Amino acid sequence: MVHSGIDRFEKRLPKKFYGAKAGLVIHPASVNRKLVHTRDILLESKKIKITAFFGPQHGIFGNTQDNMIEWEGFIDKQTGLPVFSLYGKTRKPTEEMLKNLDILIIDLQDVGARYYTFIWTMALCMEACKEKAMPMIVLDRVNPIGGHIVEGPVLMPEFSSFVGLHPLPVRHGMTIGEIAFYFKDKFYPELDLTVIPLYGWKRNQWFDETALPWVMPSPNMPALQTATVYPGMCLFEGTILSEGRGTTRPFEIFGAPFIEPERLVKKLNEFKLKGVFFRPLYFIPTFNKFSGHLCGGAQIHVIDREKFKPFKTAVAILLAIKELYPEINLWREPPYEYEFEKLPFDILAGSDRLRREIEKGKSLKDIESWWTKECEMWAKVRKKYLLYD
Repeated sequence: MVHSGIDRFEKRLPKKFYGAKAGLVIHPASVNRKLVHTRDILLESKKIKITAFFGPQHGIFGNTQDNMIEWEGFIDKQTGLPVFSLYGKTRKPTEEMLKNLDILIIDLQDVGARYYTFIWTMALCMEACKEKAMPMIVLDRVNPIGGHIVEGPVLMPEFSSFVGLHPLPVRHGMTIGEIAFYFKDKFYPELDLTVIPLYGWKRNQWFDETALPWVMPSPNMPALQTATVYPGMCLFEGTILSEGRGTTRPFEIFGAPFIEPERLVKKLNEFKLKGVFFRPLYFIPTFNKFSGHLCGGAQIHVIDREKFKPFKTAVAILLAIKELYPEINLWREPPYEYEFEKLPFDILAGSDRLRREIEKGKSLKDIESWWTKECEMWAKVRKKYLLYD
């Protein structure tokens, strides 16, 4: 039986924090194994006193959409406590936000992909706490897509952004607590960091093998199936193609008005990708790209998730579309996630190399070879930060 950090908070909280005034960084998926929200659990705690809430992208209630849809802080009606926005005028806690706190507690559900912004909210909280000499606690949560597979390019520092502030491969294979230890060691060594670890989780476990309840961590992450394809299909946010927002299967469905579904799927099948089936379809997004317009494309059906490579699959799709429709400029223009100059695709990919090689029509095998080498090097780097077997 797997227990999240919040399930173990009362027993594992260091005594030095007893009586502390705490800020709490949360979102909808911040629940224990019985679906009780962390906010309610810690408000009732006798060991600490919650005096402020903080919310990341999409807000503490998960009600705002993607990419620079900001939200403002407010006073919580139930408790009278302030709720500070970390996705508005600032993405890093200000000195004013932290002035009445003794500690900051993070309880956010990540989905195992570098682009997902909650780990970068955590990183900026770490930076702010380091500057204020304030301790920080991270309540660990499982990586929904397992901690045993690493895939995709490692971010180059010159392409740093809010979808990647520090070097990580796209599918990093770490929990948010393990990432916190990595960030502290490499970037915030002075920070007083405590991670309350998971109990009972094995690295090769997927979320649906833990008996933990799934709560959407963001509006377009409705299910584990979404998280399974996300490390690849989020790349489509950096293109003019629909990534399925405005449908009931975001990131599993993709396409555009100019795409002929059967023709595309025939080309995709030539790659002979493992663990995946492409089903041709038409769809009409209700919002976001091509809202109200008929799109042709496909749905990704993962038939063997251990063999399925989401990043490789997404690159194969882009290569196929580029070959079939060479006249189309696939790349979305900035701004994107507060980057106003570099192309959105490049900051998602972690450099401009992938885009340039897709443009040149390089083979999928050649493209995969260089990021595989980066992942092999990364596996050695991350080893010292892993908490679970």
